[in-house]
Amino acid sequence: MGVRHAVVAGGGIGGLAAAVALNRRGWRVTVCERAPVLTGIGAGIVLAPNALRALESTGLGPDVWAGEALLGPVGLRTPDGAWLSRTGAGAMSSRYGPPARAVHRGSLIDALAAALPPGVVRLGVAVTGVDDTGDTGDTGDTGDTGDRRDRRDTVVVRTSAGDLRAEVVVAADGMRSVLRGQLFPQHPGLRHAGEAGWRAVLPGVGPPPRSAAETWGRGERFGIVPLVDGRIYVYATAVCATTASGPRTQPADLHAELTRRFGAWHDPIPALLDRLGRRNPDPVGVLHHDFYELASPLPRFHSGRVALLGDAAHAMTPNMGQGGCQAIEDAVVLAHLLAADADVPAALAAYTKARHRRTTRISRRSRRIGELARLSHPLAVSARNLAVRATPSAVTSRALDAVLGWQPPPGPAPTVRA
Repeated sequence: MGVRHAVVAGGGIGGLAAAVALNRRGWRVTVCERAPVLTGIGAGIVLAPNALRALESTGLGPDVWAGEALLGPVGLRTPDGAWLSRTGAGAMSSRYGPPARAVHRGSLIDALAAALPPGVVRLGVAVTGVDDTGDTGDTGDTGDTGDRRDRRDTVVVRTSAGDLRAEVVVAADGMRSVLRGQLFPQHPGLRHAGEAGWRAVLPGVGPPPRSAAETWGRGERFGIVPLVDGRIYVYATAVCATTASGPRTQPADLHAELTRRFGAWHDPIPALLDRLGRRNPDPVGVLHHDFYELASPLPRFHSGRVALLGDAAHAMTPNMGQGGCQAIEDAVVLAHLLAADADVPAALAAYTKARHRRTTRISRRSRRIGELARLSHPLAVSARNLAVRATPSAVTSRALDAVLGWQPPPGPAPTVRA
């Protein structure tokens, strides 16, 4: 039997991580990305210890996240600057190993794409559906490498550039996944999470901050995260509601809206907002979007020879910073189970078993944190802040053990295929 072929729908972090992991487990991979270029829209991402271990297990080391770790305290503050809680980076590192790194999403995507052989990523090609009902008479790219496969053991992938045939399909096509809609048409789909967010990346000026913090107000939040390359990732959230007629109208001036909401908060927030208004080298400027999640878990993360991964499988709110990290975990576990001559349907069933419960728990926990952060009544906010202050940092750290202490599946080191 020749080299087996996997088609990955989506060239985001999860899709590219899956492509790298599968390629290094002996699969020939084709990544179909509908966009004409690979982009890192989304600004920053914090690679928590669990994600760093997952990347290392695929052979991707510090070259992916070269730069300074988050070495200062990480925690929550109030708009006047008082700390609600903070945990030293030393304590986190001694508990979980590699200290978290914050990188620009574009840098991470570039590093993942560079780890793939030439020609793997096909840009401007959208996956529109799958057909695993057998021989359909297609004349497109079969994905063969010299042998004629039993078509009962493959699936036809419909794309905007013609059909592909593969032994497995990875649906990493995002929270509005086309393949999820086809495979689970009865699922209710995305639900609005009650918040909207702003994101931007600022150039570093002077010594960069070494710690990250999030400030909670009344239904509003502001976060500051130094990236490994010296830039600063800032984000903000605010309570919002959907309208009966569809998406909300966005503020005409996003910077003015941010200044109105957060301009009187503690330093260095006003200075960062001022810099954002005067100079932002990122061509997308300030990103603004509503938050959505798959509040109702899918019944499983596979169907036939298709595995769903990342936001396509378990889109979650960003309150724990685990959306991208869980997609990377998905990729590593999936590739591990599909290694060697594994039976694909059995491997995908095992993938669901390994990932469904964990991601569902993390998604629910993230939702609960968002509910606390959205509190706006003064009495409720005071009670929340008092409870956070009264919780010992050791208790907070132990509560994260199940998330940050995750270990990749054991096994032989993957090999790099040219």
